[in-house]
Amino acid sequence: MATEPLHRLRREDLLKMLLELEQENERLADENKRLRDELANRNLAIEEAGSLAEAALKLSGVFEAAQEAADLYLENVRNRAAE
Repeated sequence: MATEPLHRLRREDLLKMLLELEQENERLADENKRLRDELANRNLAIEEAGSLAEAALKLSGVFEAAQEAADLYLENVRNRAAE
C-alpha cells in the first residue's frame, strides 16, 4: 500500500494510514518523554553523587583535623605526665 502513489489510494486507505501514523507518533512521543525523564533522573543521580563525594571529602578533612587534635592532646598529656 505504501508503494502506491498517495493520490491513487482510496479515502479509507488514506485514513487508515493516517491513523497508523498518528498512533506511531503518540508511541514515539511517549517513548521520548520516558527517555527524557530517565535521562533527567540519571543526571540528578550524577549530581547527587558528586555532592556526596564532595561531602565525603569535606568530612574526611574534619576527621583528619580531629585526629591531629587528638594526637596533639595525647602528646601534651604524655609531656605533662613525664614532668
